[in-house]
Amino acid sequence: MTSSALETLEMISGGVTAPQGFGAAGVSAGIKADNGLDLALLVSDRPASAAAVFTINRAQAAPVVVSRDHLSRSGGVARAIVVNSGCANACTGDAGLQVAREMATETARLVGCPVEQVLVASTGVIGVALNIDKIRRGLPVALDALAGDQGSLAARAIMTTDPFPKEAAARVTLGGRGVADIVIGGMAKGSGMIEPMMATMLGFVTTDAAVSQPLLDRALREAVNDTFNAITVDGECSTNDCVMLLANGASGANVDEASYDAFAHALGAVCLQLALGIVRGGEGATKLVTVTVTGAASAADARRAAKAIANSPLVKTAIHGGDPNWGRLIAVAGRAGVEFELSRAEVMIGSIVLFKDGRPYDEAAPEAAMYLESKDIAVSVNLGAGRASSTVWTCDLSAEYVRINADYRT
Repeated sequence: MTSSALETLEMISGGVTAPQGFGAAGVSAGIKADNGLDLALLVSDRPASAAAVFTINRAQAAPVVVSRDHLSRSGGVARAIVVNSGCANACTGDAGLQVAREMATETARLVGCPVEQVLVASTGVIGVALNIDKIRRGLPVALDALAGDQGSLAARAIMTTDPFPKEAAARVTLGGRGVADIVIGGMAKGSGMIEPMMATMLGFVTTDAAVSQPLLDRALREAVNDTFNAITVDGECSTNDCVMLLANGASGANVDEASYDAFAHALGAVCLQLALGIVRGGEGATKLVTVTVTGAASAADARRAAKAIANSPLVKTAIHGGDPNWGRLIAVAGRAGVEFELSRAEVMIGSIVLFKDGRPYDEAAPEAAMYLESKDIAVSVNLGAGRASSTVWTCDLSAEYVRINADYRT
């Protein structure tokens, strides 16, 4: 990353309609029982390069199957994304696939584009039929409401158990010239069933830069690896996870190899802000927890150990209760299936060392307990086996998480 790329990045207000040439809407189609916002429409005013990453769960929802097929058939070009909340349209058989296809067909008819240039996403309860008649009635309303200042309503329409909407945007100068300013914007939803591995997590990102499909795909995968794929709320990979990125070129600026680093850095910044919003708004969460593993034999080992720590119910409940139980961190690191040297291992909560050189520092426990009263927590473990590192983000585990998921369907 060049220093100039870092210097020209500015986080700004807004979401998917912050870049030029995009309109959005969020309306109620009657899918949710409370008649809240449940249908979002995102449209580019011109064909856009498109890239996406999807869940690796083998029980893939109908919208994932259809959107993957449309990206292949269009050669990575899209005009519109239609999203519903309140029903995942997952595990619904051929009927569910037909509903996803009809969502795309009706959107294409209204927007005036080929059907393969429409991507589809759904989120909500698994195994429930999605009523296509409600989608058909809601889409014209969404099209009428489509505007450049409606991104926030679209962000609300994709929510399920989310306590708040997630939006982010950034402006970056490509090549250090003011005329090459571009904007990247995004929205995401997710609160529970979160460990994307590309939960129910959906992310939609737009940019007014012109980016070739291969470069766009490369940038998205790199960004997702260190953001959406580096978060976990409960270790559950959904049937519907996806992140979609559209680049319509409305700014007149072009991303090439020379300007790629600046673009990729800004894209990563937007995705990270959205990803952290998902964790901060995790079901029942009261704390955002940054887990860093150092001293690993490889990057893969570091990520595996960090994910193991972040997903440990014992670690997460200890943090929720403000208990500086460093033994739980060491125990997870030692059973994570990675190279580990206890005599060289180290555990820190915040900047407070609690275990090092094979012995505990229990005299520091009261200070660590005070630190754990904060809303933003950092824990770190040195595996003592090498020089690689990885950071992931998670949240604490509370009784409220159990309550939400104990009666999610009922």
